[in-house]
Amino acid sequence: MTSDATARARLAEELRRRLPDAIALRRRLHAEPRLSGDEAQTRDTVIEALPARCDVAKTADTGAVVRIGGAGPAIAVRGEMDALAVTERTGTPWASRRTGVMHACGHDVHMAAATALALSVDQVDGAVPMLMVLQPREEAYPSGALDIVEDGILRREQCRAVIGAHVQPLLAPGTVACTPGAVNASSDEFTLTVHGQGGHAAYPHLTHDPVAALAHIVVALQTLVSRRTDPMSPLVLSVTRLDAGSASNVVPDVASARGTLRAMDTGQRAAVQREMRETARLVARTQGCRAEVTFVHGEPVLVNDPALTSATAPLLAELGLRPAPELRSAGSDDFSYYSAHFPSLMMFVGTGGGGTRGDGTGGGEERLHSAAFLPDDTAVGEVAHALLAGYLAAAGSLLD
Repeated sequence: MTSDATARARLAEELRRRLPDAIALRRRLHAEPRLSGDEAQTRDTVIEALPARCDVAKTADTGAVVRIGGAGPAIAVRGEMDALAVTERTGTPWASRRTGVMHACGHDVHMAAATALALSVDQVDGAVPMLMVLQPREEAYPSGALDIVEDGILRREQCRAVIGAHVQPLLAPGTVACTPGAVNASSDEFTLTVHGQGGHAAYPHLTHDPVAALAHIVVALQTLVSRRTDPMSPLVLSVTRLDAGSASNVVPDVASARGTLRAMDTGQRAAVQREMRETARLVARTQGCRAEVTFVHGEPVLVNDPALTSATAPLLAELGLRPAPELRSAGSDDFSYYSAHFPSLMMFVGTGGGGTRGDGTGGGEERLHSAAFLPDDTAVGEVAHALLAGYLAAAGSLLD
């Protein structure tokens, strides 16, 4: 049904009719944000806006998967729910009413857009069923997406593809980046610990200084990016914290560092982790010390399905959205857990800055996670149309 031009037009028209209510919902969600792990009220607010006849399966503590339409294979659309620990300074009348909590990453827009699409699918006869994934904990560990995947609910509900869209102030309004392949990096946190032999700082020859060893290791690790990996394969290795000692005249026994490793290739991700351990061990040994590197593994590489991407692009144009240049980022998103198990598509929808205008309604130059980030209300419709394009492409290419 959804591959037919007339049926597509009916869905698009229904979606446009739903946008005023979606904008009102966006403002309500924006005013009442909840942090990661505390999204139950947000979830229930969205569910209240959906048809009462929908089947709701609550999952991942504060999340839910809502079936829109009848039984059978379905297309999932993700709406992440959590806000950030940011004190809002947008000046909009519908700013956050919760001190120190703000929707500074557009999740309010995403949820409202997904709700508009869900209501549209519900109203159009013959539409392929949709699974609205109300996902918690995108901004913090443990990952809400991973919990939903491991729960198995998407398999039980016969999910055939997962669609997502994220506002992006680096792109112009009305444009969408629909990029095949890897679009977001994997993200792993690491801790580097160097064990030495401390002592008096006036007698360094009687110590094995872990601070000096740590400094050498930090420099050596940078060559893993600049000299040991293909420059055409993006990799980011950042040491962001150093800890050692408690007094200026004491060489400590232990020094440590922490940081993040981001890769756009799964094989490279594993290889660099091995090389980090080996480099730290060998460099520390030259200083008479011992080093170890441990990892907290985060999100995998987010890979857009090429066939789904190709099928979506012309539908975006049909719905009035312009193509943006391909966008890939060393940032991470736990949508990648869906892409590791299902054909998936994450699009980036331009907001052209997304800060506040003089009237407090949005449209300035603030970036994601900024206290002044406030996409214009028109972003709700643009994200909703991007999600519709992905939904239609998945319905046509994967279910026909």
